[in-house]
Amino acid sequence: MKTALNLFDFSAKINYRNEILAGLTVAMTMIPESLSFAILAGFPPLVGLYAAFIAGLITAVFGGRPGMVSGGAGATVVVLIALMRSHGIEYVFAAVILAGIFQILIGFFKLSKFIRLVPQPVMYGFVNGLAVIIFMSQLEQFKISTPNGISWLHGQALFVMAGLVALTIGIVVLFPRITKKVPASLVAIVVVFILVVAFGIDTKTVQDIASVQGGFPPFHVPQIPFTAEAFKTILPYSMIFAAVGLTEGLLTLNLVDEMTGTKGNGNRECLAQGGSNIANGFFFGMGGCPMIAQTLVNLSAGSRARLSGIIAAVTILLIILFGAPVIGRLPMAALVGVMIMVALGTFEWASFRIITKMPKHDIFIGILVAAITVVLHNLALAVLIGVIISALVFAWESAKRIRARTYTDAAGVKHYEIYGPLFFGSVMAFSEKFKVADDPQEIVINFRESRVADMSAIEALNSLTAKYSAAGKKVHLQYLSADCIRLLQNAEAVIDVNIIQDPEYLVATEREAGA
Repeated sequence: MKTALNLFDFSAKINYRNEILAGLTVAMTMIPESLSFAILAGFPPLVGLYAAFIAGLITAVFGGRPGMVSGGAGATVVVLIALMRSHGIEYVFAAVILAGIFQILIGFFKLSKFIRLVPQPVMYGFVNGLAVIIFMSQLEQFKISTPNGISWLHGQALFVMAGLVALTIGIVVLFPRITKKVPASLVAIVVVFILVVAFGIDTKTVQDIASVQGGFPPFHVPQIPFTAEAFKTILPYSMIFAAVGLTEGLLTLNLVDEMTGTKGNGNRECLAQGGSNIANGFFFGMGGCPMIAQTLVNLSAGSRARLSGIIAAVTILLIILFGAPVIGRLPMAALVGVMIMVALGTFEWASFRIITKMPKHDIFIGILVAAITVVLHNLALAVLIGVIISALVFAWESAKRIRARTYTDAAGVKHYEIYGPLFFGSVMAFSEKFKVADDPQEIVINFRESRVADMSAIEALNSLTAKYSAAGKKVHLQYLSADCIRLLQNAEAVIDVNIIQDPEYLVATEREAGA
C-alpha cells in the first residue's frame, strides 16, 4: 500500500509494508552488533543498546537523508576504549557530548562539503575494506568462551553453526526469486529461529553475548569535575570521535546517494549526528554514527523513507523493555548469515573489472586505503591518508604540465605563453624556463592558459620580476583572471601588470549544489 504521505519527508512516496519489515530486520541485526561493541569497549551491555535506540531514532527523524541507519558503530567505539580504561565511563559520556557539539558546529557552518574532496579510488578502498571488516567480524561468532579462554568452535557445535549460517545465506539468496514483497533477511532470521526453537538445536544465541533486559534510558549528567584539566582530558577523544563519526557518516551518505540516485544533505546529517551524540551522553548511550552494514540491510529490504529507521529504533527500545526473553534466544547463526550477505553486497566488485583501466597510482591508493581500514579498523585515518596521497599525486602530475611557448615580435619584445597551473609544485619548473641574462629589454608573460594559484606562485613571480628589474629589464603580466589579480594585488615586487581580464571562475554555492 502506497500513499503520497512521507513521514518527515515529503519528497517521495512511502511503502509502509517495506518500511516496517525493513525496520524490523535492521533492529535484529543491530542488537548483537551493539552488544558486541559495548562489551569490546568495557561498557555495560545496555549502553550499546541505548546508543542504538537514541542515535537510530534521532537521525532517522532529523538526518540528512532517508534510508540511513545510525547506532553504536565500532568505528566510534574504538576511539573511546582508551578513555574508558583510564578515566571510566563518566568521562566517556562527557566526551560523547562534546563530540556532538563539534559535529553540530560543523553542520552549522556547512563544512560537510569537504567530503567531496574524497576521490573515487579512496571510496573504493574504503568500501572494500569495510566489507572485509564486516565479514571478518562475523568470524568472531565462531568462537566461544571456555575456562581456558577464547577458543574456536569445533565438532558438532561448529557443524551446527556453519549449517545454520549456510541455510540463512541460502534463504537470503533464493527467497527473492519467490517474492520481493518481504525482506529476505527477515525471512531468513525468522525461519532459522523457528527451526532452532522447534527442534531444540543447541547453538549460540544472543543471550550468550549479554542480557538485553533493561528500562527506559534515564537522564544523567556525567559526573566529572568541570575543570580545565577534565576538559583537556576529553578534548582529543571528542575531536577524533567527531571526525570519525562524520567521516563514516558522510561517506555512507555519498554511498547511499549513488545507490539510490538521490541527493542527501550533508550539513543536516552533521546536525542530526551531533544532536544524537549529545542525547547519548545524557542518557547513558555510548554515542555512534551511521552504520553502513545496517544501512545496506535497510536499503536491500526496500526502504527508501525515514519510517524504517524509526521502526528499528522503537523496536530496539521495546526489546529492551519487554522482549529480552524472546530475542535472547535468537540464533547468532542467522544474524551472521545476514551480515555475511551484507559484506558481499558492500564490496565494490566493479573495482576488479576496471582495475586494468585505472592509473597505477589510483590502484595503489585503493589497495592502501582498504589495507589500512582492515588492519587498523580506523576508517577516518584510512580516508585521510588516501586523500593526502591523492592530493600529492595530483600536485606532482600537475607540476609536470607547466610549460612555456616563446616567440619574439617585430618590436623586439619577447613573449612567454604559459600553459598549466602555477602553484607550489610547479614554481621550480616555471622559473627554469626564463633566461634573464639572454632576454631583451622588455618581455611579456601571457597567462591566458594558466592560473596563479597560491602564495608560492606569487613568490615565484616576485622573485622573477625582481631579477628582471635588477637587470634593468621590464616585465608585463597579461591575461590574468580576476582571482589571480586579487592574489597579486599585495605583491609589491611585480613591476607592471597589463590587465586583460579573463572571465571570473565561480564555485557553486551550497544553495546551488543542494548540499
